[in-house]
Amino acid sequence: MKTTKQILAFFALIVLSAFTFMAIEHYSVTNDFSIEFKSKDPSGSFKIMSGDIDFDDKDLSAANFDFKIDIRSISTGNGMMTKKAQTAEWFDTAKYPYAKFKSTKVEKKEGSAYNIYGNLTIKGITKAVTVPATYSKSGNKITFKGSFYVNRMDFKVGKKSDAVPDQMKVNFEIPAQAK
Repeated sequence: MKTTKQILAFFALIVLSAFTFMAIEHYSVTNDFSIEFKSKDPSGSFKIMSGDIDFDDKDLSAANFDFKIDIRSISTGNGMMTKKAQTAEWFDTAKYPYAKFKSTKVEKKEGSAYNIYGNLTIKGITKAVTVPATYSKSGNKITFKGSFYVNRMDFKVGKKSDAVPDQMKVNFEIPAQAK
């Protein structure tokens, strides 16, 4: 037979669990995002992205980032280069139209800085990456900003070349609105 204390403790645990679950807020990426890749040549951006973020800066255990970038929306500022980037040699957008990122863990650093660990998939190849980002919140909108490097050779994007560096710097600003 359960004691009154055990029953009260059980109900307290249920109530606390419900409040912890409710603290995580769900956000959707807004259209004013920016994802740019930079090198001495080429540089450009992606114009179409969607995604969701579950985030509470006081409880990172349930944080989740899930993004999909439409690679067909690539823009290099040069029509011929943009078309070439979509070919089988480079991104092969006919076969792999999307790049995807799915977080596995989020750690707080100092101040508003975080490390977002996750899996990046490009051309059907998935690699673990660490994405450093800063976080800000204004009302029901959050924004993550940062930059990191991607080795294009890890994802078989193009061939080894003196003209195009292997390491591509990715700069991002991802605003998201609470649902």
